[in-house]
Amino acid sequence: MKVSNQTYSINGFLRMIGDGRDLASEEAAVLFDLLRAETRIEKLIELLNAWREKGYTSTEIASCASILRREVKRVACRHDSFIDVVGTGGSRVKTFNVSTAAALVAAGAGLPVAKHGNRAASSKTGSADALSELGVSLTADSEAAGMSLNESGICFMFAPHFHNLTKELAVARKQVGTPTIFNLLGPIANPAGAPFQLIGIWEGSFSGIYAEAIRSLGTKRTWIVHGSDGLDEITLSGPTRVTEINERGVNHFKVSPSDFGLKDSSTDRLRVSTPKESAQLVRAVIEGYENGPARDLVVMNAGAALFIADIVKDLREGRALAEESLRSGKAAEKLKVLRGETD
Repeated sequence: MKVSNQTYSINGFLRMIGDGRDLASEEAAVLFDLLRAETRIEKLIELLNAWREKGYTSTEIASCASILRREVKRVACRHDSFIDVVGTGGSRVKTFNVSTAAALVAAGAGLPVAKHGNRAASSKTGSADALSELGVSLTADSEAAGMSLNESGICFMFAPHFHNLTKELAVARKQVGTPTIFNLLGPIANPAGAPFQLIGIWEGSFSGIYAEAIRSLGTKRTWIVHGSDGLDEITLSGPTRVTEINERGVNHFKVSPSDFGLKDSSTDRLRVSTPKESAQLVRAVIEGYENGPARDLVVMNAGAALFIADIVKDLREGRALAEESLRSGKAAEKLKVLRGETD
């Protein structure tokens, strides 16, 4: 089926989606182009809400992500194995930026990390918000990001600099205030094309369709994780549901703190309300001032990243290597790299 945005309109798609009709790949692509061209914020809000209420399909997600991947300002990477540790945002459990801290720890353990992120649209604090509070500039272009990734093993790619999305769309997402399809698209449109990913998702029931979208796009190995407490990370308070996508297919299983050699612990005290509070906890973990649940939560997720990328043979070894990254100061060195203080 061949369609064009001359045939369809925002109002036409609103009627279609309002009737509960799922979109074919070509239709989703046209809608995505219309969204990026629309300047009426109220119309964007109406469509984003309607699409969320209908529910997304793997075809719709993959079609839109393919456009972002095709048009992204690409970051060239010379590493064969590197990862992105990222969350979709939107979790009802508003903890500090665990994936941001875990990315620093994993990089300190020797796994190159191409971190892709944005400011919060449906969360208390996005990775860009926390990193900005930590003194990291968000201005790196594709050349600078590539140089940092290739020479220092870590980079941060601020999404608005790499994707062709409008300010009106950003405003609409912020006003919607709840997760939209863009929360799902960002993590799978990494400008460096990370072959390994650890993705936290705000709603566990989306894992299946998300996995099918990722499988169709291609990955070496990706984990989609959702904690039993609602955390969009591997949680410390109980089991975490994992959906793994690799070159052989899709698998579902659970992991628990005991798999990492840790005890269950509440994450209630790890909740934050502002980027500043998040940055303070990230710094405390990375610089060795925090030795409690926040540290355990970070080393679990960093350890999983190391396991996903085949750096270690199991999750316990991953946790141990993550802990060494903190003890040695190598994780802290990676934060200095992002701040431009050292190479």
